[in-house]
Amino acid sequence: MSYKAAIFDMDGTILDTLKDLQNATNFALKENNFPERTYEEVRRFVGNGIVKLIERALPQGTNQETVQKTINSFTEYYKIHSADNTGPYKGIPEAIKNLRRAGIKTAVVSNKPDYGVQDLVKDFFPGLFDIALGVKTGIATKPAPDMVNTALNSMGISKNEAVYIGDSDVDFMTAKNSGLDFIACSWGFKGRDFLEKLGAGTIIDNAEELTGKII
Repeated sequence: MSYKAAIFDMDGTILDTLKDLQNATNFALKENNFPERTYEEVRRFVGNGIVKLIERALPQGTNQETVQKTINSFTEYYKIHSADNTGPYKGIPEAIKNLRRAGIKTAVVSNKPDYGVQDLVKDFFPGLFDIALGVKTGIATKPAPDMVNTALNSMGISKNEAVYIGDSDVDFMTAKNSGLDFIACSWGFKGRDFLEKLGAGTIIDNAEELTGKII
């Protein structure tokens, strides 16, 4: 099917951010006297934004004041170190450029804090997205459809003209709740087996496949 807009998740879809997320999580945990987490643990914790990431990384039953202190520590570190080890997945910038050359509008909708989304888009994808949205006060996070709807309205695109591209169950549900078709990326944080069990109908294994699925 040919679409007029492609809306991308960020972490695990267009950018491999996991090492920097692990480093920021462990900085925050260590600063607040909690044990650090492994790479694979953090992989399991991500997807629902920073608050959920920290809640999952902390021991069960941690009080809310300590949770907030740890989130603040994470934010302090991540604002400076969000791109230390982060970079685009192979072929992603070229694939997005190909979509734009074909007249497809492009957007990012992420559960990452908005400051991180804006910084990383500027660093790695300058001029490649019509709109980029991260978590802001007053707008529901994914899998709620609110951010996707904001992006669609900004681009002047209807739901049946757009597709959502992501790597996780959160992205799968975001597309479903938003009324968009979904393309799942097997190279992300969850992997092909997880996506197949989830019931994702279209799964791609490399960025080169994107063009044929969207244009």
